Amino acid sequence: MNPVPTDASQESAQGLPQARVVTRDRLSLVWLLPVLALLVGGWLAYKTLSERGPTIRIEFRTAAGLEAGKTKVKFKDVSIGQVTAIDVSEDLSKVIVSAELKQGSEKFLTDKTRFWVARPRITASQISGLETLLSGAYVAIDPGRGGKRQDRFVGLPTPPVISINEPGSQLQLRSQELGSLNLGSPVYYRQIQVGQVVGYSLDEDSRAVTIDVFVAQPHDRLVVASTRFWNASGIDVRLGADGVSIDTDSLLSVLIGGIAFDNPDTLESTSTAVEPGQFFPLYASRADAHERIYLTKEPYLLIFTGSMRGLNIGAPVSLRGIQIGKVLDIQLEFDPEKLDFVIPVLIEIELERIHFPIQGGRERILSEDPDILNKLVQSGLRAQLKTGSLLTGQLYIEFDFHSDAPSARLTRQGEYRVIPTLPTPLDAVTTRLNRILAKVEDFPLDKIGEDLSATMAGARDLLDAEELKNSLSELELTLRDLRVLTARLDSETAPELTAALRDGRTLLRSANAMIAPDAPINIEIKRTMQTISAAARSIRTLADYLERHPEALIQGKGGGR
Repeated sequence: MNPVPTDASQESAQGLPQARVVTRDRLSLVWLLPVLALLVGGWLAYKTLSERGPTIRIEFRTAAGLEAGKTKVKFKDVSIGQVTAIDVSEDLSKVIVSAELKQGSEKFLTDKTRFWVARPRITASQISGLETLLSGAYVAIDPGRGGKRQDRFVGLPTPPVISINEPGSQLQLRSQELGSLNLGSPVYYRQIQVGQVVGYSLDEDSRAVTIDVFVAQPHDRLVVASTRFWNASGIDVRLGADGVSIDTDSLLSVLIGGIAFDNPDTLESTSTAVEPGQFFPLYASRADAHERIYLTKEPYLLIFTGSMRGLNIGAPVSLRGIQIGKVLDIQLEFDPEKLDFVIPVLIEIELERIHFPIQGGRERILSEDPDILNKLVQSGLRAQLKTGSLLTGQLYIEFDFHSDAPSARLTRQGEYRVIPTLPTPLDAVTTRLNRILAKVEDFPLDKIGEDLSATMAGARDLLDAEELKNSLSELELTLRDLRVLTARLDSETAPELTAALRDGRTLLRSANAMIAPDAPINIEIKRTMQTISAAARSIRTLADYLERHPEALIQGKGGGR
């Protein structure tokens, strides 16, 4: 038990300080600072997360020039993001680049968006990325609109030639081979560059190449369904039956290749718009592109026996100088009956090139009248080889009418109709020369030589004869006398003849003076003629009077008459 305090102890306790209990508030001001810091941190975190752009992954073949935390993502030299990480794929075939873009870039990340690494590149058609020599490589973006949203992309190995958003039209051409075309090769319209080659690929069947070209506005409206494209690369030099032809479009196309297009006036209407997915054939040259296409073609067979050197497949077939077809095939066959070789030549005639008079409201073609060709052959239509160019020696086939040609008919060999032929002019000349030589060989040259020898011997005997020598001596004496006579004429007769001519000239001068218009004798003659004319008029008057009054011869002229 505790002892009970006494009064003394109470007095001593009252002298000591007493503890005072103060009741405080539950929330202290000290805790406001952590709470405030927590709120600011949360707001900053929210702001950072809310303003953070999308994160994308791009696959590249190599990460040359890229560095995480430093390499920028740029669009038109404006930074819109940064590379955050670079990793290697599991199969070690590519690298995966992670990049963080600015807020608002989500709408441009579609399946049409393209990425590539901008670094210095020098090709035959363009030079790009020179600015990266100082600033370093960066990831370039070509944003696309209207596609499906995605955040994983496959980077392009090379920069695209044009931007997706550039106004214009992209077309597809198809060719048997690429030739000298490359990315960036120019596209020309009448030697004005209006576009570029933006891509090419081998078709699935590996039989052709598809070439993507881009034609910028407003030139893309020039491309219609009937437009013809041709390869304008390099210099087109052709040696054919027509001689040497050289064609080129521009110096740039000679160096790096190019494509040209035009709308030929001879084809169908050029107002038809290009259909979606339409492929345009890429012709090898301007001449092939502008050549009119005929659908109706008929094969015929020609049989030749002479030399065919200079005739090639594709050589023209002409009718009076106008091309109507071409050569398809040339073969060599042996004829066991004649023990000789013949050369069948298969040709193709475009029948629509030969126009017939319109009957029944439409125009006929040759294949619709099978008898007319046989009539033409009976009239002298023949095929003949002719030289197209003396420079190249190329031959072509010419159809024409020959009135002196042997009679022939249109025959058939297998599935082809055979048109008669004539030998070439050179073969005809050779045949004629052989005939002449054969006739020359039939001449009795030995007998002619013997006769000529005998004639020469007789002539020699005649020249050696004494009579001929005497005749020549007498001829020499005669010529000497003639020379003396000529000298005498020059010395004696010539002066006298000159004087006579001088006297004759004087006489003629006097005669001219006498008959001149102002000569006295001429004046007197005029007066005499006038007097005679007056007398004749008087006689005529008297005769008229006596005719009317014959009695005047007896009675005389009366006073009243």
